[in-house]
Amino acid sequence: MTGVAATAPTPLTGSMRTLVTVCVMIAALMEALDSTIANVALPYMKGSLATTEYQIEWVLTSYIVAAAIMTPATGWLDARFGRRPVFLTCIAGFIIFSMLCGTATNISEMVSYRLLQGVFGAPLVPLSQAVLLDSYPLSQRGQAMAIFGVGVMLGPILGPTLGGWLTQNYNWRWVFYVNVPFGILTFVLSWFFLAERDKMPSAKLDWMGFGTLGLGIGALQLFLDRGQQLDWFSSTEIKIEFALAILGFYLFIVHTATARKAFLDGRLFVDRNFVMGNVLIFIVGAVLFATLSLLSPYLENLLNYPVLTAGLVLAPRGLGTMVAMVLVGRLMTVVDSKYLLLAGLAMTALSLYQMSQFTADISQAAIVKTGIIQGFGLGFVFVPLSTVAFATLPDALNAQGTGFFNLMRNVGSSVGISVTSFLLTRNSDIMHSDLAGHISPYSRGVQDLGSVIDLHTEKGKAIVNELVNAQAQNIGYEDNFRLMMYLAILSMPLVFLLRHTKPVKAHPAGAQERAT
Repeated sequence: MTGVAATAPTPLTGSMRTLVTVCVMIAALMEALDSTIANVALPYMKGSLATTEYQIEWVLTSYIVAAAIMTPATGWLDARFGRRPVFLTCIAGFIIFSMLCGTATNISEMVSYRLLQGVFGAPLVPLSQAVLLDSYPLSQRGQAMAIFGVGVMLGPILGPTLGGWLTQNYNWRWVFYVNVPFGILTFVLSWFFLAERDKMPSAKLDWMGFGTLGLGIGALQLFLDRGQQLDWFSSTEIKIEFALAILGFYLFIVHTATARKAFLDGRLFVDRNFVMGNVLIFIVGAVLFATLSLLSPYLENLLNYPVLTAGLVLAPRGLGTMVAMVLVGRLMTVVDSKYLLLAGLAMTALSLYQMSQFTADISQAAIVKTGIIQGFGLGFVFVPLSTVAFATLPDALNAQGTGFFNLMRNVGSSVGISVTSFLLTRNSDIMHSDLAGHISPYSRGVQDLGSVIDLHTEKGKAIVNELVNAQAQNIGYEDNFRLMMYLAILSMPLVFLLRHTKPVKAHPAGAQERAT
């Protein structure tokens, strides 16, 4: 991409910075919330829109793919048209298509509106992060990223809870209508308080780079999102999507390495902090979203929690995240960021170890406690990571960098969800077969069951099969939680590859220590 704004912005102060912070935080929370809020409403949409299980999945897929393709273009949009116009346009578009999603009468309308909602929503999170990076001095960027993290990390956590409550008490359409008042508030605040930034109207889009990256990302997202449903490589569609993803990324890498002015500035990939930050945020995205995608069905299907109860049990992890982010934003001025990251990864691994010990009689208190620990750990990871990743990057590259950073988080979440979904199905089937092999009239457990269930009837056999199936699925969930634990542990050594881990303090004269 060409034409990145060359002038470093002046940090804001006082009430102006507070108002801008509130504005972009609402925008980030609104977009992040929409990535998960519609999930619980899908069964209700299916009946209302008179569609099939296969078709209704496109309500999620269309949004994910559109947002993934458009996210890397944030840097060019910011440079070419200016941050304020792009931000206002995206908010307006997001509001309009949120309303249209709520009024959809058939699946074609819904998928089209969701796709366009994803197009306009994609730049909101990276632009919000870029605005905060530019609005705060280096010594306060930890606090800025803590505020940003509240929106980005709490959105996906609270989405299922809010979606379940709105669906049960009102209508699934309110899952989309809820964006309207918050969107209008954000638009008004942005109109009055978001300052314009230097732009370069002559900036040209590298269509080859954008097209090949978009092809790779779009095909990868479809491959990951639909693979489990279509039984992976036994499906021709999945094979084509995999081939297109490989082709797109290959062409993008070759073009970026040889083009005079590539879509993504080459300086992004020679900055060690930025590169390692993207590797770590990929892992964090995989762990966070994979865990969330596993916990909801675990509580609803195995523990028989109602949707709203499951959401309320999961919600306290958001409280842990919020408290941790506020705390770590202050700790970063006195504690080495490496230690904060390591502490966060350790707490995340501990919580996942506890989840790997879950059984069918686990108490709500134990689930809540584990969730708070995990939320606290993720807060300790996200804030220093989001700060250190941009500490040595030139300010003029913030918009491009935040776009790519958030893209890696989203791709990580897609990979994590797809891998754990596949392993859950595979391991549950293997364990069901293994456990069923131990069922015999001579087994002590079967003999005990025989005292309350007539095992000679079809009903009795079905009950035993359900018990075996539940136990097999529980083991499958445990295996996935253990896998995420190992991933968190194995990522710890990567922390030591980051530079600029010393506390950043403001000098009395107002000058700041810069990364070295």
